[in-house]
Formats: sequence, structure tokens, C-alpha cells
Amino acid sequence: MTLDPQQARIVIVGAGQAGARAAEALRAAGHRGAVSLIGDEEHLPYERPQLSKAILVDRASNPVLVLQHQQWSDLDVALYTSSRAVAADLQRRVVGLANGQELAFDRLLFTTGTRVRRLPELDNGPLPVRYLRCMNDALALRQELQPGRRIALIGGGVVGLEVASAAIRRGCHVTIIEKAEGLLSQIGSGSLGQYLHQLHASKGAKIVCNAVAKRSTSRGLELDDGSFVPADLALAGVGVEPVTELAQQLGLDSQHGIRVTSSGATHADGIFAAGDVAEQWSRSHDRWMRIENWANAQNQAIATAKSMTNLATAYDAPSWFWSDQYDANIQVVGNPAGGEEIVRGDVGAGRFVTISVRDGEVVGGITVNSARDMAVLRRLVASRKPVRKSELENPALELKRLLAA
Repeated sequence: MTLDPQQARIVIVGAGQAGARAAEALRAAGHRGAVSLIGDEEHLPYERPQLSKAILVDRASNPVLVLQHQQWSDLDVALYTSSRAVAADLQRRVVGLANGQELAFDRLLFTTGTRVRRLPELDNGPLPVRYLRCMNDALALRQELQPGRRIALIGGGVVGLEVASAAIRRGCHVTIIEKAEGLLSQIGSGSLGQYLHQLHASKGAKIVCNAVAKRSTSRGLELDDGSFVPADLALAGVGVEPVTELAQQLGLDSQHGIRVTSSGATHADGIFAAGDVAEQWSRSHDRWMRIENWANAQNQAIATAKSMTNLATAYDAPSWFWSDQYDANIQVVGNPAGGEEIVRGDVGAGRFVTISVRDGEVVGGITVNSARDMAVLRRLVASRKPVRKSELENPALELKRLLAA
């Protein structure tokens, strides 16, 4: 007998934003079969952007959950919190939990996300070293950000810069240590790096680039150039790696993440992946990559859930994320490093747009305190509409006119 896709037993491993939104989307698509959602944290599913933003700044801020207990019950989703999936068997079609329980599935979705890269050379030293990945990390760090404390932030990426913003607003003394030449260097925009350096320095942060923390003492961090950064606490934000152990058990292509098609499917029948752990083809970057941001975790997971119910839904939206630092809003779409950068506006004044053009096509862009322009840029990157460099360089041209051209 052929299995009715709407009656398939679905197990989702990973109860973060991607897993939670996929479970919601399954029911919204009319799926009637059993849905199980497995998460190793004790918390109900929540969205991660708040961890380096509101949670750290506001002492009274409570975690924002995707759904409350009763809402999960109303959706008829079996939610397993404080539960760790440790085994998967493709032949028997079961997932094994650490407590010995097994969950049978017809279709399996991995939304296992990522884990932080650690710094073993510092972890066992006399200076406390913290990481920020889960709700408990954020709640603990919030207690540490006390006025007058000296915080060393290792890594000038999004997490490090958002924590710097929160720590300074809480009255801490902050030093940012970045091994590259500039802040947020992975984006590949000199204009953005220049602006961020100016922004954080103006708020009182000390910024040390081209440097690596080599050793800790009870008083701070020794850097590879021989200098010393006084600190009471270090927070390391040096990237993440995908959680793929179960996918490897199943023989999936998962060297850099679980590789999936535009519908979220792996090469194994009935096995899917979504969110930060999924390796997708990025048209803007012209390569396979994992896309680690809120929009992808939500929207690619929803599209994958629909595909799991045989409502074939391709997902190829360009990467998009935002970062709030102090009173500044920074948004990035596509691949700003993928083409020639055109700057519109005044970087020094803190309100500008960058547009990256490759072969007459907009492949990426950045807005700083210009959210309206980002709405246009996202559509330009997604549409692949041909553009002329001369038009983009014309400050009198409204970008939205390019959409109608």
C-alpha cells in the first residue's frame, strides 16, 4: 500500500527556530500524521536573535518563545524537551534518544543547527571564558555584564559586535579582539568595516585587529603580538560548526553541513534538512554554503516542510540578515563581496547603502540605517534583473525605480 504523504510519521531532530517553524508549517499544510519535535534544551523552542540583543540589554526581558505549551498541544505536536537524539537507523526508520526511547518515522527532518567553535587554549585558563549559543548562555552572560567590568570580546563578527553594544550599554569596559584587518570582515565590505570601527570606537570600545588571543592570565589576555588586554571576563565568538553526527550515521553528504536540494531533500529517501545545518546552493555566492540567519531558519524550514507533504516548494531566496548595534541598524543581503561595490550615501555620517554588481546583476548589498532601501535591494538580488552601473552611481536615482524598469 502506498503511504499517504499527509499521514506520514514525521520526526524533527532539533527544536530551534527551524524545527519549530517546520512543525507549524506541516500542520498549516494539512499534514495529519504524527509529528514529533526533539530538542536537547529544557526551554520551549525560541528564536535566537534575542540572545545577543534584548536578553542582554534588558534585565527584565523574558525569552520570546515560538509557541507556548498549550499551543504545541493544540497543534498536536509531540514536543520532547531536554531530550537528545543519539542514533538514527535508516533501515528500521527509527531515531533513538539518550534515554533509550525510540521514535519511528516515515520522514525525518534534521534541524540540528550548529555548535560554537571553542578555544581550548583558553578554556582551561585562569580567566573565565564564555560562549553564546543558547538561552542559558545568554541568561548567564546577562548576569556577568555589570557596570565597570572589563569584557574582552574575541571575534569581531556579528555576535561579538552585538555583545559589545550590549556590554557598553550596561556600563562595561569593552575590548574587541579581531584576527582580521577589520570588523565583520567576513562580509567583505571595506565600507562597512570602516563604519563599524568608527561606531564602536565612538561608544568607547577599544578595537584590536590583526591579533589573536594566545594565553590567559587571571588579569586578562596575552595576544600573539606580545600586547596584553586587561579583562575580568572573555567572550569568544569565533564561528560555529554544523551538528551532523546523526546525518553521518545515515551516510548523508555532510562534510560542511547536510547538503540538500532546493526543496530541502537529501539524497536519502524521506530524509530532509533545514536551517543552519543545511548546505544549500547560493546563487549570489555561486557556491554551496550553509546560511546561518533568522530568515533562512524560518523560511527555508517552512518550504522544506511543505515539500515533505508532497507540496513541492523550491526555496532559493538570497541570504538576508540584520544586526542592531547601539542605535544603528545594519542589514545585509546576498553576497556583498561578490562584485564591484558601489556606495550610495555617507559612510562617515552613518547612513549609507552599498550595492555589489557582478556582470550587470546585483548580487548583494548592505544598508546602514536605511531599511527602506533594503526592501528594494532584496527584490533586486532575488530578481536578477539587469542593471547599469551608471544608474546605481547616480545619487538622484531612487532605487525602487529600477524594479519597474
